[in-house]
Amino acid sequence: MRRAQSVFSTLLSRNLLTSSSAATAAAAAAAERTLLRPALYSTATTSPRSRWWSSPSPPASFPSKSVPVGLAGALSFSLTLVSAADAKEPPSPELLPKDVVLYQYEACPFCNKVKAFLDYYDIPYKIVEVNPLSKKEIKWSDYKKVPILVVDGEQLVDSSDIVNKLSHRLHPDNSVVDEEEAKWRSWVDEHLVHVLSPNIYRTTSEALESFDYIAKHGNFSTTERFAAKYAGAAIMYIISKKLKKKYNITDERAALYEAAETWTRALNGRDFLGGSKPNLADLAVFGVLRPIRYLKAGRDMVENTHIGEWYQRMETAVGEPAGIKA
Repeated sequence: MRRAQSVFSTLLSRNLLTSSSAATAAAAAAAERTLLRPALYSTATTSPRSRWWSSPSPPASFPSKSVPVGLAGALSFSLTLVSAADAKEPPSPELLPKDVVLYQYEACPFCNKVKAFLDYYDIPYKIVEVNPLSKKEIKWSDYKKVPILVVDGEQLVDSSDIVNKLSHRLHPDNSVVDEEEAKWRSWVDEHLVHVLSPNIYRTTSEALESFDYIAKHGNFSTTERFAAKYAGAAIMYIISKKLKKKYNITDERAALYEAAETWTRALNGRDFLGGSKPNLADLAVFGVLRPIRYLKAGRDMVENTHIGEWYQRMETAVGEPAGIKA
């Protein structure tokens, strides 16, 4: 563990003193693709139904919102729970796939996007956790990223494409494109995910917090787990600073809060973007945010924005996970 901590400190000191270059930027982009998915967010063992507004008092930077948002969320819980519970519409049994296997990283936002869809439609699936270093669980596939979803023997890849194909299977007669839904699904992939990374790895302690999942649940030996945690946290801390510059983010938390409020405004008073029930955009936003709910960034976001009520409705609408470990 001491050696791992030394690696963490060494990586930070060397890289923070080195100026940016085209080669460094390319390496950072490659590292982001490799590390962002397996370790972008950690998942705690706390009950998934824990209320977000029970978090500690928010920072003083957004005082005008913190108290009323938390209070409003608590008071509205009993009212929103009933309406959300009625939103779910199970598909016809004959349309459901018979055998579904998800190859994933537990903390990957794109994997969680697929799981949100599967859980919402109560589609049973087996979960195969992929070792992010060796990837031995997906050596059989030419596609070396996650998620990979095998549906009745057919391999599906890319989270948005997976959701599109599953949605078409469950709703074969629905050929109408919802422009609002499509717009916000693109927003998730092109904006929201990029805002999350600089927030998760904003400080060294937050970076280490995000890698607790690997230290506790990864398919590693004890030495490999701690090495992956400290080296991975150091690398992602450095990359997050480059991403912050790349996407012109001045204040990480302000950008995160604005993204949350942008989504809340898009709801325009509706329970869900889909109206009385979630649509694919609701499921995409919920899936991407799901893994960060117990991280400091996620707690801060809910305390300082109005997204908590919608998130609680989504938790209720999506329901319990339909997946089991293979």
